[in-house]
Amino acid sequence: MSHHWFRKYPNLIVNIVPIRRNQIWVSDITYWKINEDKHLYISLVTDAYSKKIVGYYVADNLEAVGCIKALQMAVMSLRQVPGSRLPLCHHSDRGIQYCSNQYVKLLQDNNIDISMTESGDPRDNAIAERINGILKNEYLSAYQVSSVREASALLHDVVELYNNDRPHMSISNLSPDFVHHNQVQTTRLWKNHYLKKTNVNEKQD
Repeated sequence: MSHHWFRKYPNLIVNIVPIRRNQIWVSDITYWKINEDKHLYISLVTDAYSKKIVGYYVADNLEAVGCIKALQMAVMSLRQVPGSRLPLCHHSDRGIQYCSNQYVKLLQDNNIDISMTESGDPRDNAIAERINGILKNEYLSAYQVSSVREASALLHDVVELYNNDRPHMSISNLSPDFVHHNQVQTTRLWKNHYLKKTNVNEKQD
């Protein structure tokens, strides 16, 4: 929900390709349907360079605390990678959770620049959207859980598998954790078939 009274920030990462870990973090919330009547909500923070999930949290509501918990985990992860602290930019949509006073303060207290999407186009936060799909379609959909406690334990295991074992074509078919900690030079092995030009007649009203 982006129609709120909190301040919204400009998009600082347009056309920027990250060249190192902890240069850009992307965040998003995704729905996790665990049965016919119930959804849980996963908050994720992902490093845009390595595609490693550096923060995560699952909750049974959409309150800002879930996103804050995920961000706190991500901030703690910086201590595990000396020498890669700043500058760091955090990118998200304009949802009320990310614009809330508590979330913004946590970013500011850690000298993290704030960037947000400026439209409803999911391509404005494409890496985060892609990670959402991978976790749900390739991992979580194969399991059943009945409580937040079970979901939290499963999400932990799934993130470990994703970070350490899943190769990415966008990082030379290496795993996110390997790229994150070794900062190796990678190559994108897939092509973007999205056509930037459209067939719209510009002279037409």
